[in-house]
Amino acid sequence: METLKVDLEKLKKPTWSEEELKNAELVSDFIQHLMNDHDFEYIKEKFGNHPYKQHNQSMTDGITGVLQVISNFAKRFPDYMYDVKHFYVDGPYVTVHSHATNNKKHRGNPQKGLNIMDIWKVENGLITEHWDAVQPIHGSMRFLFWMIGGKFRNKNTYF
Repeated sequence: METLKVDLEKLKKPTWSEEELKNAELVSDFIQHLMNDHDFEYIKEKFGNHPYKQHNQSMTDGITGVLQVISNFAKRFPDYMYDVKHFYVDGPYVTVHSHATNNKKHRGNPQKGLNIMDIWKVENGLITEHWDAVQPIHGSMRFLFWMIGGKFRNKNTYF
């Protein structure tokens, strides 16, 4: 499987402070290993002790909730990849805009897959919170999200 790589060098902004760059590097590492490499052991080892508050109510709190959802998704869709289009950093907040696809032949096709905005909060070198907005782009993804969505697994609310 050809793995997409997060090219932070290309995406970084010259206005970022040293702290913002470190926050972006941490989130970039997290994204690469979780969403593209599907290296769930690495995520568990490196990020498993982070006090991770999940605001996507379809996931349980903590890194274990993310690992559960993404690993199950990757089993169902082994070609699942997260193509990062934009990186924005404002102090402790790192926002990533991506195009996720489940099928290798859909990569680069803006009419397939998912439009995703993720926001992570980084405090003292730890990813501590996550928010997201996921927009299924084509019919089968809309149907899939309709089928699996709706069950609240944490009480943090989306806000």
